[in-house]
Amino acid sequence: MWLGERITDRGIGNGISIIIMVGIVARLPHAFLTEFNTRIHSSGGFLMLLVELIFLFLVFAATIALVQGTRKIPVQYTRRVYGNRQYGGNTSFIPLKINAANVMPIIFAQALMMFPLLFAQFDATRGIAGTFSNMQGFWYNFVFAALIIIFTYFYTTVVINPTAMAEEMKKSGGFIPGVQPGKKTADFIDTIMSRITLPGSIFLALVGIMPALAMICGITNQFAQFFGGTSLLIVVGVVLDTLQQIETFLINRHYK
Repeated sequence: MWLGERITDRGIGNGISIIIMVGIVARLPHAFLTEFNTRIHSSGGFLMLLVELIFLFLVFAATIALVQGTRKIPVQYTRRVYGNRQYGGNTSFIPLKINAANVMPIIFAQALMMFPLLFAQFDATRGIAGTFSNMQGFWYNFVFAALIIIFTYFYTTVVINPTAMAEEMKKSGGFIPGVQPGKKTADFIDTIMSRITLPGSIFLALVGIMPALAMICGITNQFAQFFGGTSLLIVVGVVLDTLQQIETFLINRHYK
């Protein structure tokens, strides 16, 4: 934590997040070499390795779209005159992220899915505990995906407060065109948020179970971890946030 704070103070980006990201990325060369050695000794290995890399690129691209995806709600501000000056009258927007919960639903779901693994130590071959101890099994991934969707809605409800947003907008003289200020605005934002959270939660669930699907397809365990899960979301989120801060720093420097 001390080193992370030093990076934040003297550099760009969140230092602790950068350290976590580097720890994840540092495992990638060894995982890739393991997958390469496994494929090179099998027939058609180079073709399969090429397909895996293309699919990994597509997964990264789709995850970037998920992290950056927003629904922009237009907001119009009324004109106010103070003395000889006029304020307001401009148009802005509220950016509602498709994945406002980020990586937290996967972490919550993984924490709950650890309980069957604890009971499976006593009976790993029979019963519900044994069924949910198989991370590549259908029921494990089905329940895991369902928990991610549920926690996405739960965490989004905690993070996004439509009532507070509507009240703040009303105080500043803003309104959504065609929607009455106050409760109508809060209901409108809540409806939009519920609609965009559904596809976001489903895609987040796919990201969560993607490592298991990759292992089912024959990819090694180490390399499969980069096809989804918390590792992928952390790497993409930290890199995008760092690039945005670098871009802001450069713009401010040229502006001065």
